[in-house]
Amino acid sequence: MALTGQPPKQLSRNQKLATLLGFFGLAVILLAAFNVNFPNKGLWLSISLGAITMGILWFAWDMYSKKEPGIKNDGVWFKSISSQGFWGWMAGIALTGFYIVLYFYPEYLGLAAKGDNTGIIRLFDPLSRLLSGNPASQWFVYGTLYTVAILAFGIKFIWKYRHNRYEKIRTFSVMFFQLGFAFIIPELMARLNGSSVLNGGSLPYYDLKNMWPLNYYNFEGYRVKAFLSSGDIGFALLIFGVASVFIISPILTYKYGKRWYCSWVCGCGGLAETAGDSFRQLSDKSVKAWNIERWVVHSVVVFVTLMTTAVIYSYLGTDTSKYWLTKNTFLIGVAVLLTTVFALVMIFKREQLQKDAKYGAIGYLVIILALIAMHFFSGEGNVFLFKSGTLRKSYSFLIGSIFSGVIGTGFYPILGNRVWCRFGCPMAAILGFQQRLFSKFRITTNGGQCISCGNCSTYCEMGIDVRAYAQKGENIVRSSCVGCGICSAVCPRGVLKLENGPLKGRIDGNQVLLGNDVDLMTLVNKN
Repeated sequence: MALTGQPPKQLSRNQKLATLLGFFGLAVILLAAFNVNFPNKGLWLSISLGAITMGILWFAWDMYSKKEPGIKNDGVWFKSISSQGFWGWMAGIALTGFYIVLYFYPEYLGLAAKGDNTGIIRLFDPLSRLLSGNPASQWFVYGTLYTVAILAFGIKFIWKYRHNRYEKIRTFSVMFFQLGFAFIIPELMARLNGSSVLNGGSLPYYDLKNMWPLNYYNFEGYRVKAFLSSGDIGFALLIFGVASVFIISPILTYKYGKRWYCSWVCGCGGLAETAGDSFRQLSDKSVKAWNIERWVVHSVVVFVTLMTTAVIYSYLGTDTSKYWLTKNTFLIGVAVLLTTVFALVMIFKREQLQKDAKYGAIGYLVIILALIAMHFFSGEGNVFLFKSGTLRKSYSFLIGSIFSGVIGTGFYPILGNRVWCRFGCPMAAILGFQQRLFSKFRITTNGGQCISCGNCSTYCEMGIDVRAYAQKGENIVRSSCVGCGICSAVCPRGVLKLENGPLKGRIDGNQVLLGNDVDLMTLVNKN
């Protein structure tokens, strides 16, 4: 202990007062849950959210302002809250319980099917009416608390990593996108519904930074009709949704890797990076966890692809004289797209995939046979012998609710802050596929300067053993890497560097100078 530092000290007076202030803000919300009728709800909501925010900022300021810039472990494995101890489990249970109530029992939060809201949701009514003109829902309450968490803990994150310019910029980015694109703009858009600007139409709620497959519901029949009924604005949003999948996302991923979205834009990643930063070291670095991650997350991609195909197929027509996009045309288009992607990968990137390509080929064959079987075994509205609505509800419940919400966020203090991103997010899997094979992004290493301190692996929230790459001086090109840059920020020797370079030599495991398995002169002449 004399060499590695002492266990963390007790909370200072300022930290205790900050904690008390934050819990006071939570207590106001808790009292609202027990139907305490506050006389001026707007004022008390402001007091509550203000107390929570100020408590977080005060605590963070006292913790980091008096320390020199740079990363210190600060006894992270000695704290109960951040080492899967008692308080860590209590926090996990509390978060999980909140998500279960939010998703499945919103009436306990005060959501009223008819009449005025009660409880917590009633407390948020004034803010909701101010932004959208509508009473609050459980999702507005969730979105508000979500945004407050990202903003408050984002400032804490910036103070902690203030020595690193990259971390400060990308944290400002996720705060901006969450506040503007995910919270304020969608609420203000609701005020346009029925207005002459939309030709009397109605825009669906649209988080502009989300794209398929995260917003897996975006191409359902009712949303497409809502877009088209809203005139040019709605049609532009529909085109943007399609372009974001097939044009915007691939180009940005090719140039910058998946970090452009997962670490700079995504709300899930934003919450994980800010509010979940204290739990990043809990991610499992074992090979077993990595194998589970690969199989589970890609299975989710297959699931969401089949579900989306089934839903779109169910509301398309068959009359070619009325529609250019019919059921048959759509299925052929999906089959051609998947076949093209698969063929390109197998032709140009087969050596990089090896066994994974074989597994992918088998999975792809199953998908193609299933798509063809649609014509022969499905009735009206049925796909793969199941109704499209059944597939939609199953995905929404298992992935959209249980995985992304209850487990993905509720298990921060137990399994680390990127559980959803690692094991369940189909968007992360698709971007990771592009990053691994077609992106310029990589993390370069200088093995000669690595002292094997292990900071990089400890702080990697995606479960990557970064030190193993750094010790060998090998480029880090992994599908799961979100490019958060924390491994580089915590390295005391400057071994790691995030780069966007040429594809040639990006993945080259032979550049490992161990002394007896590389012809050094051949390597020098080659470069």
